[in-house]
Amino acid sequence: MRNRELAYCGLFGAAALLLPVLFHLIHLGRVFMPMYLPLVALAFFVRPGMASLTAVTVPLLSGAATGMPPFYPPIAPIMAAELAAMALMIGLCRWILPRAPALVILIPALVFGRVINAGLMYLAASYMKLPATFVAGISFLSGWPGMILMLVAIPAMMRLSREHLHTTMETQTHDP
Repeated sequence: MRNRELAYCGLFGAAALLLPVLFHLIHLGRVFMPMYLPLVALAFFVRPGMASLTAVTVPLLSGAATGMPPFYPPIAPIMAAELAAMALMIGLCRWILPRAPALVILIPALVFGRVINAGLMYLAASYMKLPATFVAGISFLSGWPGMILMLVAIPAMMRLSREHLHTTMETQTHDP
């Protein structure tokens, strides 16, 4: 199981590094939050600790390697904290409520993540002597197109993975 989890972390982590580059080429990176999609989805496939570790590492690695997200203003560390918290929340909810539909877990986790992001942006803006309420409010609202994308894509991804698993299991049991 650990090898499969490591493979998922590597695959989804690589997607989280690549998707922002593609989205930024067409100037939609900030709107659709492409790094979030694979990292939030990962939390539905692996244990909470693995998902959180990957989610905290990828934004910091991307920021160090490409400058996006930037470390100043501290977007990379804020994203890392937000994504790790969301991944941990999703993983724990999946453990507590294993039969809950993806949306039941995803919606509160996304709102929770946005609240963490806004709170950390408020603190950073205050420290940098910027209008903290305005910065936090804009940060909270700017992510909603990306949230809608996740609300559509992640449950669909979960359905497809369940169907694939079911088909694979049937094939394996019927093979001579």
